[in-house]
Order: sequence, then C-alpha cells, then structure tokens
Amino acid sequence: MMEISNKEIRALWLNACGLSTNPTGALDLLKTIKDLGFVQLDTIQNVSRAHHHILWSRNQNYKEHMLDELLADKGNIFEHFTHDASVIPIDYYPMWTRQFSRMKAYYDKSKRYQEMLKLADFSDILSRIENEGALSTEAFNTKKPEKDKMWSRPPHKLALDYMWYAGDLATSHREKFKKFYDLSGRVIPEHIKERTHDDHAQINWLCQTALDKLNFATPKEIQKFWDATERAEVTNWISWQNEKKPLIPIKWKTAEGSLIEAYAPSDIEERLKKLKKPTTRLRILNPFDPAIRDRSRLKQLFDFDYKIEIFVPAAKRKWGYYVYPILEGDKFIGRIDLKGDRKNKTLNVINFWSEPGVKWNSKRIEKLEAELSRLSTLAELTEINWLLKPDFPQ
Repeated sequence: MMEISNKEIRALWLNACGLSTNPTGALDLLKTIKDLGFVQLDTIQNVSRAHHHILWSRNQNYKEHMLDELLADKGNIFEHFTHDASVIPIDYYPMWTRQFSRMKAYYDKSKRYQEMLKLADFSDILSRIENEGALSTEAFNTKKPEKDKMWSRPPHKLALDYMWYAGDLATSHREKFKKFYDLSGRVIPEHIKERTHDDHAQINWLCQTALDKLNFATPKEIQKFWDATERAEVTNWISWQNEKKPLIPIKWKTAEGSLIEAYAPSDIEERLKKLKKPTTRLRILNPFDPAIRDRSRLKQLFDFDYKIEIFVPAAKRKWGYYVYPILEGDKFIGRIDLKGDRKNKTLNVINFWSEPGVKWNSKRIEKLEAELSRLSTLAELTEINWLLKPDFPQ
C-alpha cells in the first residue's frame, strides 16, 4: 500500500483546493468553481460573504459583483444544496436530478413540514411566477402561523424552498443576495435538462468526481463532499470500483505521525510527481473555505484545531464570533478576528492569536498587513483599524 508523507499530503490537498499558487493572473471564474466542484453560499457578511471570499482567495482579481453576474447570465452555474446552499457548474446539473428526488423525499417524510405546507397555495405561487417571471419571497405575504416559534416560517417561503429543493424551481438571479425563484425550465438550458442519466450513473459520477476533487479520501469523506449519496451507496461504489481496480488504496501520515487508510484516484502517482512546493503567500481564509470545511481532516493534516463560534454564546467563545484562520505556505500560523464596517469603509481588526511556536518577525507581520489591505479592497474598505494592536510574539 502506497504511503504518503505529511508534507506531500499537505501539498496535495492545498493544490486540490487551489491554494498552492499565488492568487494572481487572469481570472476564469467558471473554471475556478469547476475546479472546486462547488462554492458554498452564506448569508453572513462579516467582511465579505463566504462565497466571495472563497473565490477571491483563489484569484484576487475577483470582485463581489462577478458571481451574481455569472448566475444571472444563464447557462453557467445553478444553485442547489450540497452540504449547504451552493453554486454548482451547470454542466453538473444532469448528475444532480437524484439530489432533487432525495431532498424532496426528505421533506415529504417530515409530518411537521407537510402540515405547514398545507397552508401554502402552490397553484397561486406557480401561476404568479409563470405569469410575472422570477419572484422573491417578498412578492408574497402569507404570515407565519406560530409567531412565537423561531423555526416557524411563512407558508409561501416553505413552499418556494420545497419546490426549489425538488428542482421544480431554480434560482434565477440574486439582488443584494436576495434570491429570485423561477421555473427551472426557464433557468436551466434545454440542452442541459434533456441530458438524463440513471441513478447508477449518477452515483458513479458523484463518487468519482468527489474523489477526484479531494485527491485522497475515506468513504465517509467521499460521501460528505457532495452530500448527495448515502454511505452504503459509496461503499458499494468502492467495491464495484475495486473489481475494476481503478482506485488506489493508500496510507497517509497525519501531522501527529499516525497513518490513515484512504483511497486515491488511479493517477495518484502522477499527481504526486507534478506537485510543487506551495507558495509562501500569506492568506486569510474564510471559515467556510473548502480547504478547512472538514474540521477533522484539517486537524489531521495540519494539526490545526479550528471551530467557527457564530453559534456559540458570547460568554463561552474561546476566540470570537467570526475568526479567520491564517495560512502561510503549508502551515496555519494564526487566527484573526475581523469585522468590516462598510458604512465607514473600515476593516476593524478586533483580535489576533499566533499559533504555538510561530515566530512573528517583521517580514511575516508585513505579509499579514499586506493581506489585510488586499482583503479590505475586496469589500471596498479603505481603512484598517487595529482595535487591539497585538504584541506579536518574536
């Protein structure tokens, strides 16, 4: 069984995530999304929303308006649910029809959800969208049946999302992150929709593509990548693939020195040969960045224990509300608590923490200040304000 060192596996992962080279040069936004597989969407605009920050981290010529424009210009990407709401290349749509069925079945099994949906007028919603074009939730005015229940939502919002999960509706475009729903037939190009694949072919594609994007993975990680298959389906796929012998069983060394058994694509040796040392560029990564999204994988690879604390009560937070990991080369060297003040065009640096054993000399501090300046430009902020200037450990 092939054994891969921790140094090599880190480089392999950062290359897979698009973080091994400097984020410069000509921008091909659709290719960037395809290379990653999908990009998670998030509502929180702490400095810049997660999807913008993720794309900017791969190429700093990216601007916040570009993703909305790519979505509105039909035929490039579509929105749906992986492990969370995401943008996905339109070419992958024919392999996504089983996910529509899975999501619909999930909500069909919920008695509570179905009871709430009975209050929605589906025919009216569909008729209005058909006649008026894409509409947001603000175009409807049904009220929540239980005002004191945090999880209770207006029937029209539930119905719109239900039809979106099922693939009957699709995201037409967004305006200031507000989603507009339209009939999927008017959003997804006909030549894409007419491509059909049976369930077996879709499972095969989802598993194979997940492993290709991950470069190395356990069955659990393959399943979690798209979250569009069941664990048993992944296990069966591996057994079927092993009969054909295209998967390579490997062991890779964690940062702590233990070995993890996993699978790699058939060309893993070629991928390793082509590896180059990751750039020493310092990057401030978004908490939802694909490189760190799987916290267990992150800890095993880099010995970096990270958790976003937006759902942790303030008094119980160890770090802060929205703390960003700092990556330099193939190591995580610190964390920084930032908040963008768009009204006053200021990036506030709330706090900073160095990782144990990391020396912050003048050169490294300059690299951090340069990255803060670049990040502020993404959010169109003109000033950087250190609320607490740290005594950098030397």
